[in-house]
Amino acid sequence: MPATARAFWLRSPGEGEIRSVTLAEPGPDDVVVRTLFSGVSRGTESLVFRGGVPPSQYTAMRAPFQEGDFPAPVKYGYLAVGVVESGPLLGRTVFCLHPHQTRFVVPATAVTPVPDAVPGARAVLAGTVETAVNALWDAAPLVGDRIAVVGAGMVGCSVAAVLAGIPGVRVELVDPEPSRASVAAALGVGFAAPDDAVGDCDLVVHASATDAGLARSLELLAHEGEVVELSWYGDRPVSVPLGEAFHAKRLTIRSSQVGTVSPRRARRGYSDRMALAMRLLADPRFDVLVSGECAFDDLPALMSGEPSGLCVRVLYGET
Repeated sequence: MPATARAFWLRSPGEGEIRSVTLAEPGPDDVVVRTLFSGVSRGTESLVFRGGVPPSQYTAMRAPFQEGDFPAPVKYGYLAVGVVESGPLLGRTVFCLHPHQTRFVVPATAVTPVPDAVPGARAVLAGTVETAVNALWDAAPLVGDRIAVVGAGMVGCSVAAVLAGIPGVRVELVDPEPSRASVAAALGVGFAAPDDAVGDCDLVVHASATDAGLARSLELLAHEGEVVELSWYGDRPVSVPLGEAFHAKRLTIRSSQVGTVSPRRARRGYSDRMALAMRLLADPRFDVLVSGECAFDDLPALMSGEPSGLCVRVLYGET
């Protein structure tokens, strides 16, 4: 009799459910993973949950082990940590870009062993820290740069945490939510509300997914400064203020997207990027990015609520 598992599916925009799924028969090069934790990436997953993926991006937005199609029904997600129960890497804790599911079968090449120095509960952040690594490969910050990160969500905070390790940089996390000040302090960077942010920046990383955030990012730049745009807006139109000082100051907006390894690091592959993200996660400062937990069975209710906090860690218990 085929093995089964339970998975979170988006039944229709705004409605999630837990379904029973049949697992594929594992081959000799596959691993069977029992999930310990997964992470909810509230920005992208909330956009998918409300049905906000534009048809032109259905292919580009597919997660590695997604089932179904946008807008729904679809099984979507990409922050899973579990233990290998069968196949290569038997007994190892691994990370995989897999949707929320109690057990899954994937090729062994699709999982990344979690280093001993990284708790499995923290490793759910690996996909987000990988995004931050790629963004900074695109941004190429220099020693002593003046940098603002606009938007203190999961991605913005991960970017700020990595930037804090570059000697001599001035890093300020910018967000309208005052509670993010304590997160910034834990990460070792400055904090400001948008109106109070320090300008004359060489680089601004924008991750707020708002028009106002992008406009403020441009205002904070010094002459010939650059905004690296990490926000993804889905089907929402965006107003970009390309008048005012945009041309006079010779400003640049550069997109960054984790689906492609930064061309500025062409010698590196996806596995190199993920391995670096894992090494960075040995730093306990990243624990502050997990702002809540929920049981797997409570995922439909969680996703139906208003997005808040940073990463929500999903607990699977004995599955």
